[in-house]
Amino acid sequence: MKQTFIPFVLFLLVGAVLYGQEKNTTSSLKTKKIQIVDSITVQQISDELPTTVVATKTKDTVVFALEDLKRARIVDSLWLQELYKSELFEDVYGTITNQTYEAVEYEELPTEVLKERLAQLNARTPFNVEYNPSLESVIKHYLKNRRRTMGRLMALSDYYFPMFEETLDKHNLPLELKYLAIVESALNPRAKSRVGATGLWQFMYNTGKIYGLEVSSYVDERSDPLLATEAASQYLKSLYNSLGDWDLALAAYNSGPGNVAKALRRAGGYTNYWNIRHHLPRETAGYLPAFLATMYIFEFAKEHGFTSEGPAIPYVATDTLHVKRMITLEQVAKITNVDLQELQFLNPSYKLDIIPFIENENYVLRLPLDAVGKFVANEEAVYAFAEKEFNDREKPLPEFFEESNSVQYRVRSGDYLGRIAEKYGVSVSQIKRWNGLRSNRLKVGQRLTIHTKKTASSGSISQAKASAKGEVEMYTVRSGDSLWSISQKFPGVTVQNIKKWNDISGTKLKPGMKLRVSQG
Repeated sequence: MKQTFIPFVLFLLVGAVLYGQEKNTTSSLKTKKIQIVDSITVQQISDELPTTVVATKTKDTVVFALEDLKRARIVDSLWLQELYKSELFEDVYGTITNQTYEAVEYEELPTEVLKERLAQLNARTPFNVEYNPSLESVIKHYLKNRRRTMGRLMALSDYYFPMFEETLDKHNLPLELKYLAIVESALNPRAKSRVGATGLWQFMYNTGKIYGLEVSSYVDERSDPLLATEAASQYLKSLYNSLGDWDLALAAYNSGPGNVAKALRRAGGYTNYWNIRHHLPRETAGYLPAFLATMYIFEFAKEHGFTSEGPAIPYVATDTLHVKRMITLEQVAKITNVDLQELQFLNPSYKLDIIPFIENENYVLRLPLDAVGKFVANEEAVYAFAEKEFNDREKPLPEFFEESNSVQYRVRSGDYLGRIAEKYGVSVSQIKRWNGLRSNRLKVGQRLTIHTKKTASSGSISQAKASAKGEVEMYTVRSGDSLWSISQKFPGVTVQNIKKWNDISGTKLKPGMKLRVSQG
């Protein structure tokens, strides 16, 4: 009995030691148990009258407790949500395109006072801030109808403006150009216009590429605040050097130098923005007034009763570190106890909330200063934790590929996501993620970005393997199939091939029909 029992005990002890060593390499992050109290208010009928009762429940939970944090951080998550509210961007964009310039009654700002303040602005900026009725209309409209929007923008500006000013100063550009990001994106680094311009400074894909902003399946550098501001500074400097006037440079930033050049020609020698404005596209015609009105309200914010409580996360209280292995923002949030929304706010360029590790690429993670210390002090354990989570996942992460491998698909009558996904060998969920779709509904004429990596649909191909020489491969027609979509599944096969091999004269197909898709 003893001889068999002792080895068994030793086996258990050795197993426990080995398990402990493995656990230490992958999960050596310190944890602690805390109690959470959940509460909910419910309506209860008492003596035929409703009363409110608060029900509570206490439960234990485990959180990571890294030692570098010496005080609890208070995160104003409601403020962070302001960044991702699309209606803020839509409000700004809609105001520019639909501005009427009709007279606005606003007794708090007499015309004479406005003229005096605009003269002050004109004296201290390189922009032509001169009074005219159109500008007065825009300013008073903002003050009367957009006070809440402007207040929210001021809260966001407390974080972004120091960053903008640092880069603008480096390029010796007017610091007032920081207001351009408000007009462009409402300070939303993930803002995307109807034509595909993206980020704080609304770069189109090709223009961003020219100025070094790369786009991949994981990362859109147009949404990186620092990189995009650097690119915008270079672009604005180039436009000013070409046009020699900041008003015209801003117009060119919005609609392109070509439209400004055409407006100058049509104006018959006039070069002042206000004299050529009616020759510019509608959006650009409202662009500079929106910029000047925004500048005025920000510069005279106190006079109009605007106050900002400051950012929840000051820019100077953050820092970056280079990632050494792939990691997700969700994993970082778990480990550092930093709110996920806060991490998304600080790292908006990661489209899937995944920071990839790719050779010769330097991707960084921006964190609050106190969280940086925690991350670095426990770096190996952090990456081991992330690697273990990746290995435990059932589905693989998306492969890295360049955005230039994508195509723009225009939705046709009768299209649905399943048909389009099958056509390009991708999944419906991928199409929805790439295009920010929340439902499966499509509109005729709608444009979809598809990353082309064609694979045959195994569910509809009989013996989904390359047929050996001499064998005939058959395909079972599914609902929504067409001869063209089937031909795309087989390299080198054309519609005419399928018609010839199956003795088909027309194009109509029925689900369940068997088609020969190889010559054999």
